[in-house]
Amino acid sequence: MLRVPTKETELAYYTGVISDSLLSEITQTAERLRGCRIVHVNATPAGGGVAEILQSLVPLMCNVGIDAEWYVIEPDADFFRVSKTLHHCLQGDGRNLSPEDIEIYLEHNRKSACTAKAMGLAADLWLIHDAQVLPLIRYLNSSPGVWVCHVDTTRPNETVREILHPYMCDYRMLVASMPEYLPAGNNSCRTVVFPPAIDPFIPKHRPLDFCQARKVLARLGLDPDRPIVSQVSRFDRWKDPWGVIDAYHIARKEITGLQLALVGAMTAGDDPDACEVLADVQQYSGSDPDIHLFSDPFVIGDLEVNAFQSGSDVIIQKSTREGFGLTVAEAMWKRTPVIGGNCGGIRLQIRNGETGFLVDDTPSCAQTMVTLLQDRKLARKIGEAGRESVRQNYLMPRLLRDYLHLVLNAVDGRGPAAHPQPETTATVFSNN
Repeated sequence: MLRVPTKETELAYYTGVISDSLLSEITQTAERLRGCRIVHVNATPAGGGVAEILQSLVPLMCNVGIDAEWYVIEPDADFFRVSKTLHHCLQGDGRNLSPEDIEIYLEHNRKSACTAKAMGLAADLWLIHDAQVLPLIRYLNSSPGVWVCHVDTTRPNETVREILHPYMCDYRMLVASMPEYLPAGNNSCRTVVFPPAIDPFIPKHRPLDFCQARKVLARLGLDPDRPIVSQVSRFDRWKDPWGVIDAYHIARKEITGLQLALVGAMTAGDDPDACEVLADVQQYSGSDPDIHLFSDPFVIGDLEVNAFQSGSDVIIQKSTREGFGLTVAEAMWKRTPVIGGNCGGIRLQIRNGETGFLVDDTPSCAQTMVTLLQDRKLARKIGEAGRESVRQNYLMPRLLRDYLHLVLNAVDGRGPAAHPQPETTATVFSNN
């Protein structure tokens, strides 16, 4: 087990960004938990949505008086190969794990638990993130745990789900981003629903105006004087980069000079499939000089990601499965209109035609792209509405509040139960 250092931050930075009532609620709730020992565990310290959430959530917890730390398991190539297959299966892939794969998965969790015990790690509550480390709490044989599921499990591989279900039952509570993700057969009083959030103060989200962003994109080889659409996302089959390329080809028939950027820096240590997907996408894109693929983390850092999200005319996230999709909220926060696949957490974030657009297929993605590129007034309206939606619903203090209530409830039942099930995004998960 490896401890992940985080940079200090302060809840006070959000004064004037979120409501005073939310700030007050967080402060009052945190006071009841002062000194409570919380340990977060996930698979990798960088490159994925969970890591990005924890890099901001953990120091915010510390800032309000919680003794919070973040650990990851030791990297192992065989384990990450198996856990990636597991991830695909939970999202509906038809493949199954072999008995040898299952043993690799369980053994690495056993070793990680032994390491944690040898280090003397202890907690009032363990927060275990995603399926890679799901069995960990059983082998820790320690204080209560909460399992947080960040992936889209609306249609899981049933064989794999049945393998994992006994380990889910070891937890005091389960958390998911949407009600549909909660596993069947679990007592509803053990389940909590709240979505992730973004930190607007990390370097990737620092204010960058359109002209500045375009200058950065020009240095990367794009023409700043022609329209640009981008998908900023890992090279992953569920993100459907092939469908994005197809939509671009259709849209280009009406939008002269259109450029496409697919941006996915290879930084996630637990994603062995990314290179294979990237190679396939490179071949699929052919020799079109206006399709730009970016994967080198030495080329694509925080500034460049920010530039694509702030300086593109349209952002696409054409996923077919999506636990939440932080990149959707990130682009919306930067007032860039977003076209998202009509699935999972994207559907939660986008109110179709109001804060963005949801699409079910490649032709509708292409047509929506054309509409936004031709009607810049509509694009600006959607962009402004998207930013306000994120401000109200998907900034880090709201997530901090939800975790504080979760911890109260999990440790001794003093906290409120799960938030009511949402009828619309804005009515429940609110920063106001």
